[in-house]
Amino acid sequence: MSYVPHTANDPGNSTILIVDDDEGVTQTFARMLKLEGFQVRTAINAESGLKVASESQPNAIILDLRMPLVDGLGFLRRLRSQDDQRATPVAIVTGDYFLEDAVANELRELGAELRFKPLWLEDLVSLARNLLRVTH
Repeated sequence: MSYVPHTANDPGNSTILIVDDDEGVTQTFARMLKLEGFQVRTAINAESGLKVASESQPNAIILDLRMPLVDGLGFLRRLRSQDDQRATPVAIVTGDYFLEDAVANELRELGAELRFKPLWLEDLVSLARNLLRVTH
């Protein structure tokens, strides 16, 4: 699949990848974004998320921080090591309000936006639009 840049006012031309080990969260976020017109891909762990990112070249990624085996930070490190994924906008979403400073600093250095769960519909849509710079 080739990379197609998104159109600023049409979320339907934008693909968002959601990576979260909680399948309920993944499916809920996907449904909410699809209702707003976004194209959505999902993955339930970092390994499959990296594969989907490589294959589909999403316009943005919403990523859980706490996942088994490879966490969100590990995913982000690997993503940023790929030339075609260095500039992909990423938001890290976590329920962990007490992040170590070193982790929070590295997330920022790797260009990720940090958000905390729960994300309500308005928060999720606003986050997606902000990542894509979609304005309505």
